[in-house]
Amino acid sequence: MHMPQTHGLTGQARLLLAVFAVIWWAFPAQGQDRRAVSLELVLLVDVSASVDDAEYHLQTSGLAAAFESAQVLSAIRALPTGGMAICVVQWADHAHQQRAVDWTLLERETDALDLARRIAAMPRRIKGGHTALGDALAFALNEIRSNGYAGLRRVIDLSGDGRANDGRSLIGAREEVLKNGITINGLAILNELPLLEGYFREHLVGGEGAFVIAAADYRDFARAMRHKLEQEIRSAPIAENISEDAVIEARAGRALENGTDSIP
Repeated sequence: MHMPQTHGLTGQARLLLAVFAVIWWAFPAQGQDRRAVSLELVLLVDVSASVDDAEYHLQTSGLAAAFESAQVLSAIRALPTGGMAICVVQWADHAHQQRAVDWTLLERETDALDLARRIAAMPRRIKGGHTALGDALAFALNEIRSNGYAGLRRVIDLSGDGRANDGRSLIGAREEVLKNGITINGLAILNELPLLEGYFREHLVGGEGAFVIAAADYRDFARAMRHKLEQEIRSAPIAENISEDAVIEARAGRALENGTDSIP
């Protein structure tokens, strides 16, 4: 966009021009009007090297089941006029983030059920890589800035099973997201790191009503995601933590499957 020269303008005209430039930068909608919605939601799905194919399918099936659940469908029906806009992003290391399900408008139950079918059939687009939480947040922020919606609430929902070990600073990326008035929520999958919930709480989540929900392992992902989505759509914070016994039980089950009688 070419901005006009400011010489010869009055102080008031310069001020108005500056305000217009800020608005244009903050809402880069390619000259198109944005559609007002109750909620903009980016779902960040972990596909790094710590996630095998079976665990990936547990994520996609669990996420699809959440959108088919009575709780989430009820929350969507209760949304104000305008509904919500959502996209799904797969992420791994600093060089690999990809939108796997395009921005979709959910206004009625049939929209959510159609989205569930698309998520269930979503192929894995990234295979392996380190864990770049900061780059995942930065990618999600750009998705919110560049889409065709204007949400009364804007949320980034990151699910994962590891700490940041690659890419840009998680602290810096988090601060940039929060400066834009966007909430970050987390779903910590505790199959490898039982203390990950605390790490997400301290270093990842933030913003109005931010919260963390924990899943004992990938089999527990569907339950955790259902509660998380319902809470994000209804917009009231909750603190749902799984018990230590559930984590021990899940880890013991994996040890038996691997042919060992010890819990790592």
